[in-house]
Amino acid sequence: MVIRIAAVGDVHLDEDVVGRFRPALEELPDCADVLLLAGDLTRHGTEAEARCVAREFGNLGVPVITVLGNHDHQCDQVPQVVRTLEDVGITVLEGTGIVLECTGGRLGVAGVKGFGGGFAGRCATDFGEPETKAFVRTANESADALGRALRELECDVLVALTHYAPVPDTLAGEPLEIYPFLGCYQLGQAVDSAPTALALHGHAHHGTERGTTPGGVRVRNVAHPVIKQAYSIFHLGDHLDQHQVSGIGQSGTARPWS
Repeated sequence: MVIRIAAVGDVHLDEDVVGRFRPALEELPDCADVLLLAGDLTRHGTEAEARCVAREFGNLGVPVITVLGNHDHQCDQVPQVVRTLEDVGITVLEGTGIVLECTGGRLGVAGVKGFGGGFAGRCATDFGEPETKAFVRTANESADALGRALRELECDVLVALTHYAPVPDTLAGEPLEIYPFLGCYQLGQAVDSAPTALALHGHAHHGTERGTTPGGVRVRNVAHPVIKQAYSIFHLGDHLDQHQVSGIGQSGTARPWS
């Protein structure tokens, strides 16, 4: 049995963009069991922009699960943004998880926005000024919340959903100087702390699609500027282990993930 996961991030919706994704999204019930959104749903995180997201991604005929991104926090209207999305049935995760009953089995999704900090050997540490300590502690707390959520889910297939990157692999193409602001190694450790089959993230617009955690979990950057389509589809199931994830483009053209 196979679970079909559609995913995209960094759609940055406002009134000027509403309707761009909807024609392809209408086809989701025929090709996916769930849609995962990897943050940066809006441009500036306003309630008005969240209403645009609700119009575009609400009532699709499949469950929609999201995390927020840094853009969604810009105007300090997170409670209003979350409420607007939840009003149309979109599930917003932040250090939490959900299990869905799909035809192919029970899908568990744990999600958190995540944070920056960098990667092993080139990362910020919890030392020095209070501001630096606060930065690193935010990354640690976020990753700890993701790890707990992943380990608590009882499901057949487990997926981690973040906005910030859990590995540097999928940042290739971005300037090295901004890697610490695109993700952190602690998220990768959280992914590896559970039997995760796939980790999805956004945020790195100039990055690349494929990566792997130190523990061998496949990581995919689904930021819209990277995948250049309305969504990518990943097939996960009992005959596909975490090293044999398959992907399909929005157009329906199959693309193997090795």
